[in-house]
Formats: sequence, structure tokens, C-alpha cells
Amino acid sequence: MGFADLLDEVGGFGRYQWIHVTLISLPGLLMASQNLLNNFVSGVPTHYCSIPVDEKQLLKMFIPPDSSGNRLARCRRYVNPQWQLLVANSSTNVSHLETEDCIDGWTFEQSDFLATTVSEVAAGTWLVCSLLQSDPLCLSLRFGRRSVLIWSYLQLAVLGCSSALSPTYSVYCIFRFLSGMAVSGVIINGVSLKVEWIPTKTRTVVGTLSSFFFTFGQMVLAGLAYWLRDWRKLQMVVSAPLFLFFTYSWWYSESARWLVLNRRSEDALKSLHRVARINGKSEMIEKITVEVLHSHMNKEIESAHSTFTVFDLLRTPGMRRISICLMAVWFSTSFAYYGLAMDLQKFGVSIYLMQIIFGAVDIPAKLFALGILSYLGRRVSQAVCLFFSATIIFANIFVPTDMQTLRTTLACLGKAFTSASFTTVYLYTGELYPTVIRQTGMGFVSTMARIGSMAAPAVLILDEVLPALPSLVYGGSAVLAGCFACFLPETLNVPLPDTVEDVETKCHRNHDRCRCSLCSPSEVKGERRTWVPKV
Repeated sequence: MGFADLLDEVGGFGRYQWIHVTLISLPGLLMASQNLLNNFVSGVPTHYCSIPVDEKQLLKMFIPPDSSGNRLARCRRYVNPQWQLLVANSSTNVSHLETEDCIDGWTFEQSDFLATTVSEVAAGTWLVCSLLQSDPLCLSLRFGRRSVLIWSYLQLAVLGCSSALSPTYSVYCIFRFLSGMAVSGVIINGVSLKVEWIPTKTRTVVGTLSSFFFTFGQMVLAGLAYWLRDWRKLQMVVSAPLFLFFTYSWWYSESARWLVLNRRSEDALKSLHRVARINGKSEMIEKITVEVLHSHMNKEIESAHSTFTVFDLLRTPGMRRISICLMAVWFSTSFAYYGLAMDLQKFGVSIYLMQIIFGAVDIPAKLFALGILSYLGRRVSQAVCLFFSATIIFANIFVPTDMQTLRTTLACLGKAFTSASFTTVYLYTGELYPTVIRQTGMGFVSTMARIGSMAAPAVLILDEVLPALPSLVYGGSAVLAGCFACFLPETLNVPLPDTVEDVETKCHRNHDRCRCSLCSPSEVKGERRTWVPKV
């Protein structure tokens, strides 16, 4: 018997779970905005050196063409006005004309943006403010999933609105840094709180479908950005609704598993009774007592007497294998995802249209993920998504730069499979770690996603050395992570593990099937197996 049996007794996936999952998933509409906001808030408008006249017809005599010859240079101007260039069919060789830097500043066009952080200071130094998203591990372990989730809503709402009022760029970056911490708190605690109230049989469908809120949020962001065109208004609009999420989040029930493990069994019992009542199973209120609850969670309670830290994620063979593999998967998925999703201006298409397309491709990708998650399992799905994304990224290397439509199509497909990989790894991670250390595990390995998202824009600089290098790095990382994913244990239709010992048992049985090299059986007697690390 386990806690999963109790969930079935109080209604399985009933009315409470429907409301619970929907309310927790709704903020995903704005989490996409928070993660991808810099595409629009810090977008670089079309610009050129300021000139002494306002007539666009005269730009040609002041501003040289760029290296492609199709557009005006962004950061150079002629030392002296070149009047002869205004003559039709002029044969002047402009490459020999003397140019200089934009010593008088820049002029920013407003065709794409009315105002961004870049144009507001009239300088090209506000490019991308990386979100350093720290994971609130200790808070969620000490105060619970619900409390930290509620606090994260409030923190993100206040700091998001404050960012819109920032008087300087430094202040803006500080607010965005702190907002990044809150974004992590919302996502990680939201996933944990959903998973721990969902029965085993419905985890795949619910986990995948609820991720569509993030998908639709990407398209909502494109619509809001196109409508507002001003970074301060956009920042305010995507942050203010979080006050609403903060208000109704008090309705959530804390994870009964967490409450029991923190010696709050009476509170856990009240939560279970509440769920039973909402699900129309009032007759179970009399039957489920503290003793019954403890009998279903005996192994977890015994494990809870120990204090678990991040080091416990690497202490035993099974936990070590899971953690190392998940670190690689989280890093590579985020690395490739944000490498594609945060540089929309390079495609030569309207940035608003590209944002909608990048959001729309997630719909078939996640339906694909739902299918393979349900029939092939988590491990195969994770590896397939990573290998497919790598294949597409590599294929784009061989497409000529003038075939922009094909390159954009392949980029969209690559982004779709990395999105499917994200959907899989969120669900997979929650199922791999036991309750006693789930929050620590999710926070620890998802930190690699933060590192990946910060490293992704830096790789784009390699384009100056060799145009194919960024794709080689992104694709190679995905291939490596796909290989690591193959060594994870399968969790399809398996109850959530209660203890570290449960994880080790599952890991060892999986090893017996796949003969992984990280550990080997030393003794097999019937159903009893003793395992030791390989030396």
C-alpha cells in the first residue's frame, strides 16, 4: 500500500484535481512571457547613426550599406556627406569612402518597437539581460510546496511591476534577477504540487496537457507585444495578473505527503478529507484516519527521520546515476531551446510572427510527446526528442543562407522537439525522485537548465568565427544528453517512489534488464538483490 492508493480512495482524478491542476497551470500563460520577454523588452530596433537632417531620402549620402549591401550600416557613417550618391545609377565605389563610428548617437526606427530598453538609452549596450534563475530549494523543503508557490507569485508580481518602473538599466537588471528566482519557484513548486496530488494512471496525460498553457503563453506574448510595442507597458501587463494568481493560490491544498513527512499528519488528514469532500467521496472521511494515513506512508515516515541534502543525490549508485543523467538532459534541453527561442530577429521575418510560429509548433510537438510518453515510456521519449532535435539542428548547417524559408522551418522543428523534451523532463524528474528528496532533486537538476539558458546566447558569438559552430555546439550537446537519457530507469505507470530505497530497487531492476555499466549485481537470490558500485 502507498499514498497512491489513498488518492484512488478519495476520488482519483476527480473534481478537486481538475480544479487544482487548472489553477496551478494558468500562470503558465505568463511564465512563457517572463522567460521570453527579452525578445521584445530588449529587442534591438532597426537603427543607424544619427545624421544632421531628418529626411530619409538623404540617408544614402550619410550612411554606408552594411556587408550584405541590402541594408544601411547600423554602427558606421561617412565622415563627409557623399552628395554624388544621390544621383541615379551612381557608379561610386563606396567601399573606399572614409567612415567613422556613430559619434552623435543613433536613430531608432519604430516599425517593430515603439520603445525597448535599448532604444530608451539611445545606445546599443542594452542587449540581453540574462535571467539568473536561482532555485529556492531550502525554502520549499522547509515551508512546503504551497507556501513557497504562494510567495513566488507575490514576489514575481511585485518585482515584475517594479521592473516596468525602473529608472535605470542597473535597477532593471536587479529586478529581473530577483524575478528569475520567483519564476523558478513558480515552475518547480507548481510541478511538484501537481504531481503529488495526481494518481499514477493520469500523470502522463495531465502533465503533458497542462504544459500547453506555456505553449499558448508564447502566442499570448506575441499578441501583447505587437499590441503594446512599448517595453514598460508590456512588462506591466505580463506582471500585474500575477496578483490574481497570488489571491486564489491560497485555495491550494499543501502536499499531504510533505505534511506527513514534516510531522503534520493532522493537517495532511484535513487536506485528504477536503479532497474527498470536493470529489464527492464524503463516505471516505470517516474511514481515513491518521492511523490509516500512516500505514500507507510507513516507509516514507521512516525515511523522513534522516536529513537529506543535495549530497544525497549523489551518494547511492541509483540516485547518482539518475542525478548525473538528468543534469545532462536539463542542461542540453534548455541550452538548445533558448539558443533558438531567444534570437528571433536573426530569421529576417517579423519577430511577432516568429514568436507565434515558435509557439504554434509546440502544439503538435507536445501531442507527439504525449503519444510516445504513453506508449513508449519516458526513457525512450526523452532520448528520441533529444536525438531528433540534434538531427534537425545539424541538418540546418548544410542549408545555404539564402534559403531562409527552409532554415526557418528547420529551426521551428528543432525548437518543437526541444519543447517536447522539456515537457518530458519535467514529468520524468518528478517521477524519478522520491518524496523525501523530490524538491531537492528537481531544484538541483533544473539548476542546470538555468545554466544552459545563460550559456545559450553566449554561443551565438561563435557565429562570427564560423557560422556552423553554434549549431554544432547545440546539436552536439543534445546528442550527448540523449545518450545520458538512455541510462535512466523507466517510470511509465509506476507509482511515485516513497524512499531512496525504492529508487535504488527500481534502478537495480532496470540495470538487470539493460546491464548498465555504472553498477553491477553482486548477488541475486530469488527476488532479493544486493548491489554494489563497480570498482
